Amino acid sequence: MNKGVVLYAISIILILLSIILLIPLGMAFYYRYTDNPYGNREITAFLITILSSLLIGIPLRIFFPSPLESAGENEGFAIVTFTWITLTLLGSLPFYISGTCDSFVDAYFETMSGFSTTGATIFKDIEGIPRSILLWRSLTNWLGGMGIIMLSIAILPALGIGGYHLFRAEVSGGSAFFERLKPRIVETARAVLVIYISLSVLEIFLLFLGGMSLFDSICHTFANIATGGFSTRNESIAYFHSGYIEFVIIIFMFIAACNFTLHYQILHGQFRDVFKNPELRFFASLLLICIVVATLFIRYSHGSAYLTIIEAFRVASFQVVSIATTTGFTTTDFDKWPDILRLMLVVLMITGGCVGSTAGAIKIIRIIVILKLIIREFHKLIQPRAIIHIKLGEKSLDRDIISNILGFCMMYIGIFILCSLIMAGLGLDLATAISSVATTMGGVGPGLGRVTSNFSDIPVAGKWVSIICMFLGRLEIYSVMILFLPLTWRR
Repeated sequence: MNKGVVLYAISIILILLSIILLIPLGMAFYYRYTDNPYGNREITAFLITILSSLLIGIPLRIFFPSPLESAGENEGFAIVTFTWITLTLLGSLPFYISGTCDSFVDAYFETMSGFSTTGATIFKDIEGIPRSILLWRSLTNWLGGMGIIMLSIAILPALGIGGYHLFRAEVSGGSAFFERLKPRIVETARAVLVIYISLSVLEIFLLFLGGMSLFDSICHTFANIATGGFSTRNESIAYFHSGYIEFVIIIFMFIAACNFTLHYQILHGQFRDVFKNPELRFFASLLLICIVVATLFIRYSHGSAYLTIIEAFRVASFQVVSIATTTGFTTTDFDKWPDILRLMLVVLMITGGCVGSTAGAIKIIRIIVILKLIIREFHKLIQPRAIIHIKLGEKSLDRDIISNILGFCMMYIGIFILCSLIMAGLGLDLATAISSVATTMGGVGPGLGRVTSNFSDIPVAGKWVSIICMFLGRLEIYSVMILFLPLTWRR
């Protein structure tokens, strides 16, 4: 392990963070004369955070200059993992120093939720928070969705320390299904960044057109494109009472949960390849089935509050897409839905969106492979000597990829069960314990029971468990767990 490479990369990203923090700092100065319960402490908070980032980043940059050799696999995993830890630590300072969060664990929880694009919150009164803090909160979603590493590769080619290995570590476990859009990884990162920014600009315009303020449009777009789910309103999207806004957000939630390779193919007129994509077809079919089931149950269940099938369809469509894409926006209290639908939503929290997207959880492509493995085993029981390959489209999957998927799914389920038991041991009811782990590992946000709207009532130990779940879920386990192997640190 070349520790110098790791520290050099972290220094570059910390300097980039200090530059990005100028955006919410500018807003804090703009609103410095407005009456808010925090006074001007948010200005101080952002200045301290920027100074801290520079005081750490610049010395590291000086003492660990750009190495001549490229980073390998081990360095890539270390850079990604330690960068996320460092960014979350520094990113929590504005929340804590400004007094927006009463404790450091709450500030760290909120920041990890932002960078991991989870969208779970500890705030009960979001509308009482200063705009500069809300903007930073939404920015953590947007940056986390893009992937701060991917952003660095795209706009800082001077990084020069093995961009491909950083890219693989950033999308660990799914990089085998994320095709290079360009011959060089820097060009691929830039192509993805252009698509990401373009979608963001388009959604801001459409939401503003629908009656949202410019500030709300920007913040909700940052959260939506990242499938993060942070809102500036206590009622989330329900606050706006607009079918148009809900429709726009549904479309962009779906787009953001699809592989960015498909976006690139659409822009280049490769529509046939897009419609033949097995993951997209499976994902779209799953959403349609769940929407129909949810619509029927909430319309015709006992004591239903939905007067028409259209109204039920509107609510079901938004909530199913929001949970399945791991975005987490809400327009209704789905914890009051029939138990079968609540269970369905928990399953969707675990399933997630497409690989190569901003969505979290296990991902659809892995679910497809597992189902194909099960079908193959049935075929082999009937024809023991048959050689049956696992295919995705026209491609046969290598054994290493299948092994990677099986290993990931086993670890995911194992960690999910362990953390659920811990949460239950802390005194939480079963629905809260299971859904809190499902929603944080899957990067969804809202859960069931006591975590339907926020995590403020969760014990401190439970918040730390949730933080770990968000961290492992965002980096897809492998990038973190591999650092515990002694072999990783040997040169």
